[in-house]
Parts: sequence; C-alpha cells; structure tokens
Amino acid sequence: MKVKIINKSAFPTPTYATPLSAGVDLKADIAEPVTLHPLERTLIPTGLFISLPAGYEAQVRPRSGLAAKHGITVLNSPGTIDADYRGEIKVILVNLSNEPFDIGPGERIAQMVIARHEHVEWELTDTLDDTTRGAGGFGSTGM
Repeated sequence: MKVKIINKSAFPTPTYATPLSAGVDLKADIAEPVTLHPLERTLIPTGLFISLPAGYEAQVRPRSGLAAKHGITVLNSPGTIDADYRGEIKVILVNLSNEPFDIGPGERIAQMVIARHEHVEWELTDTLDDTTRGAGGFGSTGM
C-alpha cells in the first residue's frame, strides 16, 4: 500500500527496521535536546505529515526500549491519527520514572503502525445476547 508523506524533518523518512516489523520509528524533529522531568509530559514534533486512505488509521505507540529502560511512554497510547488528518504528526511523551530524561534531536521516540479499521452501523435494541461472561468487568476472568 502506498501512503503519501511529506517529510519536513531534518531526518530520513521512516522505514521498517526489519522485513517483518509492524511499525516504523518516529524521530524527534527538534533542534535542541528537551528534558522530560519525572511525571512531566510534552508534545514532540516529528516533521511528518501523511495522507492515509479511507478505512485506515496510524497508531502511535511507545517504543519498548524507552519504556522498559527509562519509563518513557506515549501518554495516549495508542494515539490515533485519522485518515482525514493532515497536520504534523506529534507525539505526547510522558516520563513515568523518577529521573529526568533527555530527548535528543533525531532520537527515536515512538513507533507508528498503519492499521485497517471498520465503521459500524449502530442497531438500537433493548436486549443483548447472553454470554458466559455477561456483564463481568475488570478482573472478572481472573488474574
């Protein structure tokens, strides 16, 4: 599938790291390092603009290494970029660690996965079909 992209960043257009990678890395398009203090959140630009076809979304997800090693994650994970959005892709990062973390220019800050989605037509009703789980919610299926 071809997707139109404008790259206004100082860095190469994202590519898949391996032939079976699900996502591409997004890089911080910043001129100077940004320090993210504990429990602080910030919006980091990527310099990327995309045009997705109808029926697709881009999901912005955390990078596992940043999350595991430094407590840096995407706050609204996964962030959704709708097919009709034409603005710059920006990433909301949050520092969940106890230490400040420096984000450098060109640092890989998140990953982006393109995914198909469906629209539904709601069918109003007064009843739903029965299931074994029923209305059991959080934790109802065990640990």
